[in-house]
Amino acid sequence: MQEASENNSSNKNIAMLIDGDNAQPSLIEEMLSEAGKYGNVTVRRIYGDWTMSSMNSWKDYLHKHAFQPIQQFRYTKGKNATDSAMIIDAMDILYAGHVDGFCIVSSDSDYTKLATRLRESGLFVMGIGRKDTPQSFVKACVIFTFVENLSPDEEETPEKASNSHKTPSRARTHKKLDKFAINLLKRAYEMGVSKEGEWVDLSTLANNLYKIEPSFDSREYGFSQLQLLVKATNLYDVERSRLKGPSQSYIRLK
Repeated sequence: MQEASENNSSNKNIAMLIDGDNAQPSLIEEMLSEAGKYGNVTVRRIYGDWTMSSMNSWKDYLHKHAFQPIQQFRYTKGKNATDSAMIIDAMDILYAGHVDGFCIVSSDSDYTKLATRLRESGLFVMGIGRKDTPQSFVKACVIFTFVENLSPDEEETPEKASNSHKTPSRARTHKKLDKFAINLLKRAYEMGVSKEGEWVDLSTLANNLYKIEPSFDSREYGFSQLQLLVKATNLYDVERSRLKGPSQSYIRLK
């Protein structure tokens, strides 16, 4: 939902901490781009036991994207010590005072308390993880982006369709514009007006949406931008205004 970035300072410094045991290496560029909408990713760290073969897939991305690998041995079989290392480092970064926000890449509910603590300190917190991420972690973040919405779309061709039994399609599955999304938009719009018929700018609408549902994403419904999703409902008037810049868009309930 790109409109939200207009209301966030591009001068923010963000620390991206990745749980290497719980994230997808092939989407590192998309994750950096997503976090980059809200600031400069100045701290870049990937945590895991780098002696394990499961971490090999990350190694090609370390130097390319200037990530620092953080070694964390698994002292007990079956236990993941990565979360403890990330949490301790996050608190050290917090107290150093060099960043304005965090991007936590994981689908693990163990980071719920960390996200809550960082927000209590007044910092911006975004999460990136799978759709099966527990709601406790999702709701603890200001913004939560599902990695499924970051996966590049792959156009379906007749040839690919005929061979679909051999190679699974990576084409993204979109939801229909359902009652939940429409009601969510209406609630976010009503939060931004003091009386009926007022105009609300899209940045305010996007921020209100995140306050209600941190994981809301127009890409989930097949729209690259929030404005396109709003237009598709046919419930709002949309216009551009020169009052706050030529690129600013406003909506009003019909």
